[in-house]
Amino acid sequence: MTLPPSCRWTGDHLELLDQRQLPGAVVFMQLQAWQEVAEAITSMAVRGAPAIGIAAAWGVVLAARVGEELPIAIEGLRASRPTAVNLAWALNRMESAIASSGSVDVEALAGVAAALQDEDRLLTQRLVDHGVSLLNQGCRVLHHCHTGAIATGGVGTALGVIASAHARGVLRHAWLDETRPRLQGAALSAWELGCLGVPCTVIVDGASGLLMRRGEVDAVMVGCDRVAANGDVANKIGTYNLALAARAHGIPFYVCAPGSSIDLATPDGDAITIEERDAAEITHVHGVLVAAPGAQVWNPAFDVTPAHLVTGLITEYGVLRPPYREALTSLALPNQL
Repeated sequence: MTLPPSCRWTGDHLELLDQRQLPGAVVFMQLQAWQEVAEAITSMAVRGAPAIGIAAAWGVVLAARVGEELPIAIEGLRASRPTAVNLAWALNRMESAIASSGSVDVEALAGVAAALQDEDRLLTQRLVDHGVSLLNQGCRVLHHCHTGAIATGGVGTALGVIASAHARGVLRHAWLDETRPRLQGAALSAWELGCLGVPCTVIVDGASGLLMRRGEVDAVMVGCDRVAANGDVANKIGTYNLALAARAHGIPFYVCAPGSSIDLATPDGDAITIEERDAAEITHVHGVLVAAPGAQVWNPAFDVTPAHLVTGLITEYGVLRPPYREALTSLALPNQL
């Protein structure tokens, strides 16, 4: 099965894959306004840091088409999810395009958004190639959350590495954390790998330590929503636990980090804003109450994995090793200049 794109521009509106409907149905939302894009990002109809940034760029185009105040639209989109730096990165690119032209040119802005999407397709493929080079023949890789093609504008990041490793005959098996509370691993990662014929098994998040103890994991590979200047990594809640378990069992822990997720302006993980989401994501599953009525809930969407637990950062520029502050600074990323 061919995987659908995360989004596609029709010329007058944005078609956005509603990831909330997967794996049951492939449904595209028809979005006409930037407010609809912001709501799609907030509600996680679109998710995955690169895909969020691309969708937001097209949201600016929608605002320009109907003569909306672009600064208001950009700030509204920027506030839709605070942790993924790709969102701000894409919107900064759109702001720069507006400032450089001195006027609002809808077609020019559409060209910038399309270029962002095309660039992501090219750069994620480069990242994937670097990631596959780290894996040994017959490897078994553990993955958390969802970082596949529909989370990007291209082939995906960490899950893209897994899929490519299978296609090249390197991967033996993929283990997928179900990834509570929204079950992206069970719903999205398993669906993507199933479409591609990649052998995989879904486990509950708490089973990863036992799996490692039994010698069933050769590498852990995850994506990220932000990398701080010192190499600390913000990613889906549960990533930090996984990194600790991997270190305890001597298993390499790799983070796939496209350049758009690297934020040299953020000094370390303590400076990263961690989004907290609605309690219903924990207390309910598909609308059914599973927690005790009135139970108090804390629902951070992300955690921070300290740099010292990260074996390597896989980027489109290559694989970075500690010390990360020096390695990241040496990249001279265009979005940081």
